[in-house]
Amino acid sequence: MLRRHGIRLPHSRKKRLALGWGLVLGGLVGFLPIVGFWMLPLGMAVLSVDLPKVRRWRRQSQVFVERKRRNGWK
Repeated sequence: MLRRHGIRLPHSRKKRLALGWGLVLGGLVGFLPIVGFWMLPLGMAVLSVDLPKVRRWRRQSQVFVERKRRNGWK
């Protein structure tokens, strides 16, 4: 069973895009202290709310991971 967890995002599209791109940029410099590589997928998830190409990428990776999980990681 798939559980859904929600996070609150800004209602403004501009704020969501700024937050998403900020997380992506922070993830690109993940070797620095405080920021980390964990910010990159989180930024992509935030951007997927507003950008269809990123949404498609997120959905494809979600389907891939779910298939691998069901069939075993071979």
